[in-house]
Amino acid sequence: MLALLEGQRAAGPVSPLLLALLAALLFGASTPASKLLLGTLPPLHLAGLLYLGAAAGMLPVALRDRRRRPRKPIDRRNLGRLAGSVVFGGIVGPVLVLLALRRSTSGSVALLLNLEIVATAVLGVALFREHLGRLGWGGVAGGLAAGALISAGSGWPGLRAGLLVAGACLAWGLDNHFTALIDALGPAEAAVWKGLVAGGTNLTLGLALEPAHPALGAVLGALVVGVFSFGLSIVLYVVAAQHLGATRAQAAFASAPFLGAGLSFVLLGEPLGWEHLVAALLLVAGVALLVLDRHEHAHVHPELEHVHSHRHDDGHHLHVHPGLAPSVRHTHVHRHEPLAHAHRHLPDLHHRHAHRG
Repeated sequence: MLALLEGQRAAGPVSPLLLALLAALLFGASTPASKLLLGTLPPLHLAGLLYLGAAAGMLPVALRDRRRRPRKPIDRRNLGRLAGSVVFGGIVGPVLVLLALRRSTSGSVALLLNLEIVATAVLGVALFREHLGRLGWGGVAGGLAAGALISAGSGWPGLRAGLLVAGACLAWGLDNHFTALIDALGPAEAAVWKGLVAGGTNLTLGLALEPAHPALGAVLGALVVGVFSFGLSIVLYVVAAQHLGATRAQAAFASAPFLGAGLSFVLLGEPLGWEHLVAALLLVAGVALLVLDRHEHAHVHPELEHVHSHRHDDGHHLHVHPGLAPSVRHTHVHRHEPLAHAHRHLPDLHHRHAHRG
């Protein structure tokens, strides 16, 4: 995994995109796995164990990064972003999805999770200074149409599950933007903090509100799912989002619901209806439009100091490391001098400027 996070020499945005896809594969498997675990674990208990597993799995990586890399003090802005990520992404979102899984099939819930990209895109434009053109808004419309089709096809239980998933996707949309903007913590360290606080909170609430004595196998299963589907997935997604922007990284991550739905239909024997197939086509088209929606204009970069994974052949990181090839990805605290230029760009850490019109 460490080889994926730094030391890469792949050209252009390929490496961040592949990281986002791998994160999606790991997260997609969590939907049918959670459906099975809900047979023995209440939602709050399961949500807590999943995130505690994520923290345990990423702790060795975070400790290694803490020893090897210079650290930037966590200022109030980054602390607020981390708190928002923990509350919305680690507490609110998972619990709402697990409640939806109690009311609907995991295949339907998995496909509905594509509403996350819609929420991320709309929130990005409304609150986080991202930009969407005609293609991007077309992708948003496709995602909304697919979500409505799946929810309406299952009657009132489906609508209730759809509303719960929509609420979770709104929470995760906020989490995506907060996570993409954290530039004072490494991805693994952010995942550990998120897992410890969110997991501990959910498990404590679960034990207080709904005492249970689950089998050891179910507890261990939840922790293992948390290590891979939440811990490793979060770290890989953070790296991708810092380079692609939250909306575009989420477009690649949108393959996760399709994987989760496929596993649900094949392994759990859930029924596959025409509405699932039509919705899947709408979602694929919507994701494609969001990926294709990019823009170019003259813009100014102010002076900035932060820490994140970067390369020196992208036109933005102009400091020099003797003996290090420009194509090698690495992480450290660095400063940007003011810069003005024009190029095709994404809303990553360096392109959060305002857009008129």
